[in-house]
Amino acid sequence: MSWDKENTFLNLVEVEQVISMFDLLPGVLFWIKDKNHNFVHANQAFIEHKEVRGLNQILGKNDYDFSPPHLAKQFIRDDEKILAGQTVTERLEMNMTQAGDPAWYATSKRPLSNQVGEIIGSYGITRHLQKQAMALSGVDAIKAPVDFVREHYSRHLAIEELAEVAHLSVSALERRFKKYLTKTPKQFINEVRLENARRLLVETDMPISQVGDATGFTDHSYFSKQFRLFFGELPSEFRKNYRLS
Repeated sequence: MSWDKENTFLNLVEVEQVISMFDLLPGVLFWIKDKNHNFVHANQAFIEHKEVRGLNQILGKNDYDFSPPHLAKQFIRDDEKILAGQTVTERLEMNMTQAGDPAWYATSKRPLSNQVGEIIGSYGITRHLQKQAMALSGVDAIKAPVDFVREHYSRHLAIEELAEVAHLSVSALERRFKKYLTKTPKQFINEVRLENARRLLVETDMPISQVGDATGFTDHSYFSKQFRLFFGELPSEFRKNYRLS
């Protein structure tokens, strides 16, 4: 088939048929938003993830209707970058599971253009990495230390302690984390702490130094540096920008 014929063929395909294909991908959440950040479509996995009865309960709503404020704010700020022409590919980020627990997802987003090239919205997909990891491993070697970090992130955590929780050697634990979460245990601990710090910056009036202490960062300057590396702005800037929005 020549390129011209192939292009003509694709023009005959109804858009609804194409986007319905995302219902065939288990564990993959897919959505489309307009320029105002409102959902205009979502696949069945996304609908189930948001625990609503059907697509009609998602249409016209935005992330603030489904996610905690600190996460919704980040999603919408992301959308602004996508609407400006940027892209996101397989970025690791923290989201919420159906049970309301924080979990790691790999997310990709793209701008959506009309026939004359104007950006009119965005679309994206995300998949729950830890859920896939558990299915692949069939053991608790990752789940046990991950849950332990989530519960005890505010205090000092040694890799040896996580290895003991997982009943593995330190080297075996590190291999499992790299294989299933594409990060080291230390990176995972750091990111769980940062995500909880972001939550506290939104949900409380706690001084920033205390937010660092409460999430396991004993050095204030190190906390600020790590927060900026992960979220692109200092904790003080994040709190100010959130409250101005």
